[in-house]
Amino acid sequence: MPIWKNKQVKKAISFQIDNFIDFRSKMLNWVQPFNIFCLLDNRQYHFEAPAFECLLAVGCKQKIEPSEGAVFELLKTFSKDQQDWIFGHLGYDLKNEIASVSSANFDGIHFPDAFFFVPEIVLQLKENEVTIHCDFGAEAIFASINSITIHNEKRHPAKLDIQQRISSEAYIEIVKKLQQHILRGDCYEVNFCQEFFAEGAVIDPVSIYCSLVELSPNPFSALYRLNDKFCICASPERYFKKTGNKIFSQPIKGTAKRNLSSPELDAFSKQNLLNSEKEKSENVMVVDLVRNDLSRVCKPGTVEVEELFGIYSFPQVHQMISTISGELNEGLDWVDVVKATFPMGSMTGAPKRSVLEIIERYEQTKRGLFSGAIGYINPQGDADFNVVIRSILYNQEKKYISFSVGSAITSLSNPEKEYEECLLKAKAMHEVLC
Repeated sequence: MPIWKNKQVKKAISFQIDNFIDFRSKMLNWVQPFNIFCLLDNRQYHFEAPAFECLLAVGCKQKIEPSEGAVFELLKTFSKDQQDWIFGHLGYDLKNEIASVSSANFDGIHFPDAFFFVPEIVLQLKENEVTIHCDFGAEAIFASINSITIHNEKRHPAKLDIQQRISSEAYIEIVKKLQQHILRGDCYEVNFCQEFFAEGAVIDPVSIYCSLVELSPNPFSALYRLNDKFCICASPERYFKKTGNKIFSQPIKGTAKRNLSSPELDAFSKQNLLNSEKEKSENVMVVDLVRNDLSRVCKPGTVEVEELFGIYSFPQVHQMISTISGELNEGLDWVDVVKATFPMGSMTGAPKRSVLEIIERYEQTKRGLFSGAIGYINPQGDADFNVVIRSILYNQEKKYISFSVGSAITSLSNPEKEYEECLLKAKAMHEVLC
């Protein structure tokens, strides 16, 4: 087994900045020449449960790309040996390590199932300052970024020809088949997803990211580059956060359209979401699943629901979010949390093992990084990961773009309305690409 050693702790130097938004824009301009980087972007959200920190990881000192077999053991060894900042992703098909389920579906993007790297530079951006973590040259890095001139040009859509992998008619028929599985007792809820894609696509990922988060700013956004592959992410959902021995997860289940032209209708839509028995039943199923998953790695009696059916408003939708927390058992770390809880219940359904097989039978695209997670681990072993949804995936070499959306199917689902919900979730991504 390979062993990685990187005991040197980065130096941290802080600098005052005049404007958070301008400096974030300058960072995005500055980072473009690097082949590997990860921006985690909170879009300045300040909910009761905090959003991502605003972090930019740049360059690669050490990396791991574990493939089949012993993935979690390799990740655990890598993480322990670094004692440094680590950034990276978990692909949906890590499920194969846990549930012995495989996918033979089409994959146009080809992100690896897992990739983590120790960056050369980490920038930690707060309202009035940026802290630069690096071995040397922090002053030169700050001066280089700060010298960039920002041009606030009007952004235009990429004007791509977006196609659907599954037609609306086929989608509705599949939902009806999934409901037959539910009636037979094969599962209670299944998250069914469909892909939208474009071939021959040439885009500027940074420009598309800026357009997407301007249109749909969300607290777990990310721009992630791994050589010729990009994830342009405007996610509203946290997978889990670890602070000390405290773990909490915030699954989303329940969506309602905003009506920004009418405060009364918007409030009515929000209240309807809170009152919806269908949406609440979906949310409860996922909450129970997360509680069960966390109980595998948390101290007995510490797993609790801190908030049930919280309604949070984003620019395009209202979302129903619940928060579940627990205290991690002694001797366990973030990798143990992933192994116990992945893939996240909000993107699978219940019971998890059964729906993983059903998903593979009816979906027509390999999920890859979609419905996986992007995040970081800091030198103290704390971690934070999002759920990769509301995201555009781009393979620059193959000129292939993909974005997928889904919804939770239950016995109460109306197939036509589920399809409309998918289109609502896809709206912002479609708009910046077409």
